[in-house]
Amino acid sequence: MAASPQPIYWLGNDTLRVSADLFAENRRRLCKGLKAKDGVVPKSVVVLQGGEQKQRFCTDTDLLFRQESFFHWAFGVTNSDCYGAIDVDSGKSILFVPKLPESYATWMGEIFPKEHFMKKYAVDEVHYTCDIANVLSSMRPATLLTLRGQNTDSGSICREASFEGISGFQVNNTLLHPVIVECRVIKTDMELEVMRYTNRISSEAHKMIMKHVKPGQKEYEMESLFQHYCYNRGGMRHTSYTCICGTGTNSAVLHYGHAGAPNDKTIMDGDMCLFDMGGEYYCYSSDITCSFPANGKFTPDQRAIYEAVLKASRAVMAAIKPGVKWTDMHRLADRVHLEELVKIGIVRGSLEDMLKVHLGAVFMPHGLGHLLGIDVHDVGGYPEGLERTNEPGLKSLRMGRLVEERMVLTVEPGIYFINHLLDQALANPAQSCFINNQVLARFRGFGGVRIEDDIAVTADGIELLTCVPRTVEEIEAFMAASAKPFSPVVDDKPVS
Repeated sequence: MAASPQPIYWLGNDTLRVSADLFAENRRRLCKGLKAKDGVVPKSVVVLQGGEQKQRFCTDTDLLFRQESFFHWAFGVTNSDCYGAIDVDSGKSILFVPKLPESYATWMGEIFPKEHFMKKYAVDEVHYTCDIANVLSSMRPATLLTLRGQNTDSGSICREASFEGISGFQVNNTLLHPVIVECRVIKTDMELEVMRYTNRISSEAHKMIMKHVKPGQKEYEMESLFQHYCYNRGGMRHTSYTCICGTGTNSAVLHYGHAGAPNDKTIMDGDMCLFDMGGEYYCYSSDITCSFPANGKFTPDQRAIYEAVLKASRAVMAAIKPGVKWTDMHRLADRVHLEELVKIGIVRGSLEDMLKVHLGAVFMPHGLGHLLGIDVHDVGGYPEGLERTNEPGLKSLRMGRLVEERMVLTVEPGIYFINHLLDQALANPAQSCFINNQVLARFRGFGGVRIEDDIAVTADGIELLTCVPRTVEEIEAFMAASAKPFSPVVDDKPVS
């Protein structure tokens, strides 16, 4: 008898169908990794706690829920306030869902039986969270493996599962974290398919913005259009991070768009736009940056800086393959940037001497790129035993390890003219001797250029997931092509 097809996550229309097999395979990989790890004894059970529905401060206004990433990776569950358990020996999966009060049906909708969740998420058993201690006791586990470890990108400690009665079990909270992190670093075919989708939709959204941007609009209008396209066309309720829509001098603010600088400037003729935005589907991220002139035509200086960054991007992508050091890729981008800045006349002198004093970090203070997956800055950049390099620029690099096949990474070189960094460099004799201040003065207020693509590492190179116009000629031709005024669509028909 043929096996019945696994349930799918699908939001209808042209959105991607994602099989529950994706998460079953993740659980299988996790069990395999744990069985191979010293210290994991027979009859061990993994226990993960999902995200909680939270309210805004002291109110009863719900914040938009997004699942905790490790829990999502293992179970693909969109409901809040759940737990999950995995028997390492057998691979059996158990989902624990909240037992809801009758009033839930009045305010929130139908209360589904446990069988509903078993079918929806393709797990072996479903129980209520109030019964978790009793259910786990009946399994007679030798050890509960809970998740505790540091996110080396944020510095925060991930959330360890806790429930009433856990003190009655033997618990180990050190073995699970490094194994599940390594599993998340390497993507399966099904995960890669979701990330191709997030990149396709997000790339199309960026292209739509390029068609419709014009001086006089507000930066937040571009953010709004991007979010609408991703949700309307791609079923992406969440973006992967706060949208960055920097124009003019704001394009040199690396994490622009936050509450103190909320994409609220008026876009001016002659501004350089730096739009860093990515949609998220079923918790899988994308992270794309496009830089282009608001009026669709590069000035000579804009072209020079843009092509310097593009040259660095292409040099890095040509060099990436399994086994290369990510830190070497960052240094390669620095080298190309400085070579091009010499041609422009902003810096002068010996390239090797400039590299020794870390002059590249004056113009690119951030890291070249990072791991990408269920989190936009995905876990695993610095596994146990690998220390972060404390050099300017490199100290901000979110990954320091060797590149491996099936990693998904961002490649995002950039050149920025950030006044306080330029002033520091000019006050530092070791760096100021290389800077031509007369030429640099012309670029004060320029802003910045970043070009960010998402790539999947293959056996002998990369697969480029992002698809947007990249050369100056492509961008100018694309923006010059006639564009109809944007309007929301329903079933591919404009809303009147």
